[in-house]
Amino acid sequence: MPRGFLLFFAATGLLSADPAKDQAPVEPSTLPAPDQPVAENKPPIKELDADRVQIGDVILNKKTREIRFPAAVNMANGELLEFAIVHAKGKVHESLLLTEVPPTYLNLAFKLLRYEGSPEFYAAYEEDGSITNRYPVVKEEVKAANRIEMSVEWEDQGKTRTAKINEWISNASTGQAMPADPWVYGGSIFYDNKYQAEATGDISAIFLSNAALINFSGKDNNSDEVWLPFPKRVPPEGTKVTVIISPYKKPAEPAKPAEKK
Repeated sequence: MPRGFLLFFAATGLLSADPAKDQAPVEPSTLPAPDQPVAENKPPIKELDADRVQIGDVILNKKTREIRFPAAVNMANGELLEFAIVHAKGKVHESLLLTEVPPTYLNLAFKLLRYEGSPEFYAAYEEDGSITNRYPVVKEEVKAANRIEMSVEWEDQGKTRTAKINEWISNASTGQAMPADPWVYGGSIFYDNKYQAEATGDISAIFLSNAALINFSGKDNNSDEVWLPFPKRVPPEGTKVTVIISPYKKPAEPAKPAEKK
């Protein structure tokens, strides 16, 4: 590992989420987080070129602030979705995609690219451990800096195709694609001395999860009965894809018609 990265890790503690977020994760009542020990995981890191760094199977670009990692289609139709991406040892029965990439590697990539986790979707708890409807107040500049978009790239009949992950998810009521609202990097939390993204496998949640690295910011992110894989858009189960995470780009507003003179 380059000396510069070693010094950077020592100064910032990149493998850690915010210790102040030491609270129980938000989980659906019927799907408790697995109580499993998490061994210390020291990621292999190497520089590919002046801009790109590889952490295991994760590749980050310091110039574009883009993160790429391998995944596979887990659900192509039928079942309700609560997650866009989970680790293969996580809640695969309710996720669009799954990956073998450790969540700690992804969190490290976010930290190296200077994303500061926004806790705006991590609900607070009462002293008795019950969940509340209260969420942290986060400065607008922090929110703006941590909004991301997620795309997928895959091979189809010899051609490379791309799509926004939102385009692969449909609303069960309207049949329309999920709006292209941004996703938010929050960084997950520590609870009982365990990094919850690693312990649960929650990477990108559609239905809000305190354990997840990333949460959806749009409407109905507090419901687990809304989202489905988009019929005929999602490739067959098992299709290999590359997930691409990049800074969110707000759509350009339509030009106003010229005023008549």
